[in-house]
This record gives sequence, C-alpha cells and structure tokens, in this order.
Amino acid sequence: MRDKVLSLLGIAARGRNLVSGEYSTEKAVKEGKAALVIVAGDASANTGKMFTNMCTFYKKPIYFYSDKESLGMAIGQEMRSSVAVTNPGIAGSIIKILEGS
Repeated sequence: MRDKVLSLLGIAARGRNLVSGEYSTEKAVKEGKAALVIVAGDASANTGKMFTNMCTFYKKPIYFYSDKESLGMAIGQEMRSSVAVTNPGIAGSIIKILEGS
C-alpha cells in the first residue's frame, strides 16, 4: 500500500500536480486548489493540528501518512511534512488506496 501512494505522489509531482512544504500546502488549500492534503505521520503536533483545522474549515480531505523523509523522497525533494495534490483524479486514486477500497 505504501509504495502505491508514494508512487502516485511522485507521478503527481512530476506532472506538476502537487505542491509541498507548509507554506505552499497552506496556500493551495486556502485558494481552493488542493484536492487532497497529506501530512507526514511524524510531523509536529502543531502542524497536524493546523492542517486538520484548515482542511475541516475548507472541506478538503486530509490524511496522515508515512514519514517526512519518505514523502520528500517520493517527490524528489528533501524532507517534507505536508503535500497537497492539486489534480482531482490523482487525489481520488490516492484516497481509494488509503481507504482500502
């Protein structure tokens, strides 16, 4: 399961359908561009709470998945605590995998 999600994140990144880092992720959510937010499981409690509250307010799906190093490696970057997928199709595929359907 982990490989499929990280692979799809890599595909989204290569297709420029993903933003990463706290500032860019926050901006994508507030501008309505984010179709899905993924926060690393080892991100700080403040980061998790901030994105949970923000995604609840803007009605965007949020999942806690993997770790900062794996998220960063999957998208060809350094460690990342949060990413936002901006393509609804890829986001839908990731959500299906995460929910096991």
